[in-house]
Amino acid sequence: MIVPEKIRKQIEESDYISRDLSWLKFNDRVLDQAKDPGKSIIERLKFLAITESNLDEFCTIRVGSLYNYLDYKKQRFDYSGLREIPFRKVLFAKTKQFSRHQHNLFINELTPLFEENGFIITNYKDLRSDEKANVNHYFETTIYPMLTPMVYDNYHPFPILNTNRLVLGVVTKTDESHTDYKKLSFIQIPSNLPRFYEVEREDIVCFISIEEIIKHNVEHLFRNVQVLSITLFRIIRNGDFTLEESDDIEANFLEELKKKLKTRRTGRVVRLEVTGRPDNWMMNVLKERWDIDDDNIFKIKKRSLLDFTGLTQIVNHPLFRDLRTEMPSPVPPLSYPEIKDDNILDVLRERDVLLHHPYNSIEPVLELLERAAEDPGVLAIKITIYRVARDSRVTSALLKAAENGKHVSVLFEVKARFDEENNLREAQRLQKAGCFVIYGVSSFKTHTKLMLIVRKEGEKVTRYVHLSSGNYNESTSKLYTDLGLLTTNEVYAHDVSEFFNVLTGHSLPNVYLNLITAPKDMRPQLIKLIRNEAENARKGLPSGIVIKINSLQDKESIDEMYAASQAGVPIKLIVRGMCCLRPGRKGLSENIQVLSIVGHYLEHSRIYYFHNQGNSKVYIGSADMMVRSFERRLESLFMITDDLLKHQLINILQYNLKDNVNSYVMREDGTYQRKHPNGQPEFNIHREFYNVTKDNLEALDLSFEVEPKMEEEIIDEPVKELKASGS
Repeated sequence: MIVPEKIRKQIEESDYISRDLSWLKFNDRVLDQAKDPGKSIIERLKFLAITESNLDEFCTIRVGSLYNYLDYKKQRFDYSGLREIPFRKVLFAKTKQFSRHQHNLFINELTPLFEENGFIITNYKDLRSDEKANVNHYFETTIYPMLTPMVYDNYHPFPILNTNRLVLGVVTKTDESHTDYKKLSFIQIPSNLPRFYEVEREDIVCFISIEEIIKHNVEHLFRNVQVLSITLFRIIRNGDFTLEESDDIEANFLEELKKKLKTRRTGRVVRLEVTGRPDNWMMNVLKERWDIDDDNIFKIKKRSLLDFTGLTQIVNHPLFRDLRTEMPSPVPPLSYPEIKDDNILDVLRERDVLLHHPYNSIEPVLELLERAAEDPGVLAIKITIYRVARDSRVTSALLKAAENGKHVSVLFEVKARFDEENNLREAQRLQKAGCFVIYGVSSFKTHTKLMLIVRKEGEKVTRYVHLSSGNYNESTSKLYTDLGLLTTNEVYAHDVSEFFNVLTGHSLPNVYLNLITAPKDMRPQLIKLIRNEAENARKGLPSGIVIKINSLQDKESIDEMYAASQAGVPIKLIVRGMCCLRPGRKGLSENIQVLSIVGHYLEHSRIYYFHNQGNSKVYIGSADMMVRSFERRLESLFMITDDLLKHQLINILQYNLKDNVNSYVMREDGTYQRKHPNGQPEFNIHREFYNVTKDNLEALDLSFEVEPKMEEEIIDEPVKELKASGS
């Protein structure tokens, strides 16, 4: 698929980078981790599986969103200025090339390493006779009873095939037929069985995929008919939807959510992956039925594997534990070194505590909540929940608090993408236990992470507050880097109390002292801070901006940073994922540099630093610089005023800029170059943050001097851009 030169030129000349194409570049950086020969085969397979999960979500949501315009003939312009139809061509060209990179890596670089590491992924025909007997027995006793072939012909309607599910398409005809009449049947592979059956030999584990087992036993399902072809495929459906605003929260809203979740399962097909040489007659049937064309069809080589997420079974296998990267145990927070000895309530009455996960455990937050649930002095608990773990300690503590007669208010965001069903179930459990549960606020998605505990202590009431960039999820807190503040500071307590009144009632506070909130004030406040740096630069005063976020997409914010750059403000951005700002363009953004950190942990924290003539302003919180964050979500950023904690945050930013192991430098054309030590000591933030001491903070350069240009010698060959080709 060739992208026309005119379109490519338009993309390159735009002052903004396409959100979707930039997202593909992010997944390319994740794939680069799987390419790293310095990592174990298990770690490389883990990253490959992550790229597959990412790509599935991308097709479900971003490609799905594009089809919302295409199918309903609505106009859409990409940031590059392309209309929806030509952009579709570009998007599928880039996505297919990324898919080819994945499968070529798996076939040519990873598969040859399997045997020397103690395992192989094998074919049925390569099994020994006794192993085949065991596999066949597994099929007959476990797999076969679960299978339901679904035929499509003149007498049977086309079945609804589940999104993101492996399917065997089987073309048959009866042996007695004297015509070419064919029938098409579908076998959905059970998703509640392991992807691979394990055969243990003396010195190696053989993994044989469940689809391979079914394929070689297909005659059990089609007796006395001729099987003409068997094709393995998988579909991804459009899963992008928005909920209509409803005044009837209890009935209409929740019923609407349930309906939309069902729509996700039956939405239009946006991507079809097929392996080997698919049956042409079947493909024509599918193309017509699902209204797709060759752009939507991804052909996977037979030697590869369809759906790399199945590799997690191998990655998590106990026999290969030694091949997994072991990270240090969490360390105590700098502001709470006596974590094992003191009561968290006593500590918070005397000081603020900054938690940097996963280097610091989430345990103090859980301990605070669990103590509050049992503490007779606690009167009320208020919390916003976006995602929680399965068997969540947070939910358990809230249930216990309700049982103990405390007032518990929970704003449970049931629109958290892909967690809707789990959140809905947990929210209803809390509601049945007597908690006051709010299922989101109007049409806004509640993304802010806040907790407020009200405790009577003698003649006064103390409010314990937790503000965070991450979810109340003890599982992901071990994998995501996030920041949280625990405090009894009355300024924060006042702001959070006011914000909860906005969320749960009908209140419009006059002013927050340390809080910036969306959708009302966040974009204007951040723009004001950016303009202040630009004004200082024009006056010849020191200036600088350093921002660490997940995504940068808001045009108004980008334009303000372009203007600040032109005024002379040095700007450094650490953007993990998509970045629509184009750095280093002459006359536009020469003073802006962009880094992306991709490594063992998922970077999820957000930090906003503004020089402010040496009296720096530092904010952390839940919000990225995206239109949805500023206009369609309830978000919060909070200013850090304690000197020790502020120094910690500045140190975090400086460490991020210093990293030469996980860091990629964004170039003006939107491609990325990986940083390497190049003779200097390795500096890997995913390990260095375990070693931070107060001595590190005392040695900080608090002026945060931002250098005008990245040193070229630290940059290695670029990660290959996904160039369009005719293949």
